[in-house]
Amino acid sequence: MSTGTGRLAVSVLTQCDACAVLRVRGELDHASEEAFLSSTGVVLADGYRYLVLDVAALTFCDSRGLNCLLALHWLLRRREGALLLACAGRRLSDLLRHTGSDKLFPQHATVSQALASLPAEHRPTWPPLPGR
Repeated sequence: MSTGTGRLAVSVLTQCDACAVLRVRGELDHASEEAFLSSTGVVLADGYRYLVLDVAALTFCDSRGLNCLLALHWLLRRREGALLLACAGRRLSDLLRHTGSDKLFPQHATVSQALASLPAEHRPTWPPLPGR
């Protein structure tokens, strides 16, 4: 699945019963927040407790984008899960650090490292199998 606007795209890379890995590309701001929340909402409707966001290709995130991440964090915490960020660039890392949000979002250098922080029974296959 890949959805989004011309400014933002969200695609599912792999998933299992408890966790999904999503790639987020583009700009996460006022103009794209509705598309982001809609795309992630479709995924969350499947009941996942853990989301790993590969944000290597996220080129911009402002306060509205941060609010989107906070909303996901809140929902997943209510499910006794977590939102993990992988491959965050300098700009996103700086935004999280300056707002104190870095304490809420575990950041990992790679998707593999993010998945390794989860219980083994909740990890999807990584890297994804060809053709998925």
